Amino acid sequence: MRKSEKRRARNRRRVLALKRVIKELEGYLAVGDKEKAQALLPKLMQAADRAAAKGPFHRNKAARIKSKWMRKVNELGSGAGV
Repeated sequence: MRKSEKRRARNRRRVLALKRVIKELEGYLAVGDKEKAQALLPKLMQAADRAAAKGPFHRNKAARIKSKWMRKVNELGSGAGV
């Protein structure tokens, strides 16, 4: 297996791990379960930071992802932006 194929597979796993967390978070936000969404945020932060540190994402993209989902979870309880 070529080195580039190994790296691609490794990067893909990291991106998919982040996407799985985001999909789960979207489900909680859709039903309005703020407690479970907040409990999932540390997992999202970890996956985004890992993707930024290990290659698939630039650190600014990871920051945008984290900020976006933090904002959505925080708006859930306040009703702002709905």
